[in-house]
Amino acid sequence: MSEEDSELERLKAKRLAEMQKNISSKQETEPSPESAKETALENPRDSLVKTLGFRGLEVLENAESQFPTETRMIIEKLSEMTKTGEINESLDGGKLLTLFRSVGLNVRMETKINVEQDGRFVSLTDKLSNQSPNDGDES
Repeated sequence: MSEEDSELERLKAKRLAEMQKNISSKQETEPSPESAKETALENPRDSLVKTLGFRGLEVLENAESQFPTETRMIIEKLSEMTKTGEINESLDGGKLLTLFRSVGLNVRMETKINVEQDGRFVSLTDKLSNQSPNDGDES
């Protein structure tokens, strides 16, 4: 074998090693077909719930019970937007409620007002119902 042939063989071997390295690194960065199927099968609601913040789930559940069809469409779009990175922050209850109301869905939330009485918090309804009509009079 001539010196040129041995040099050519060394270059071929080096190139082959580079190609194998590139292929293996590409496989590590690309999701496998199995993991791609898992993310495709993931429920949009489940992926959205993972991004919800304080009281977000409560607002979402109320919206689902009051406007099931519309909420399903919004969930799918929000899930898609979080996957693509258009939404990269957590959605708390206030933001989610504002979003629903901005698209015309007036999601009703249960409101509670608590007041302090004798060192503990009681609902305003309980406080007013337990108060007798003579409590405020100084006769």
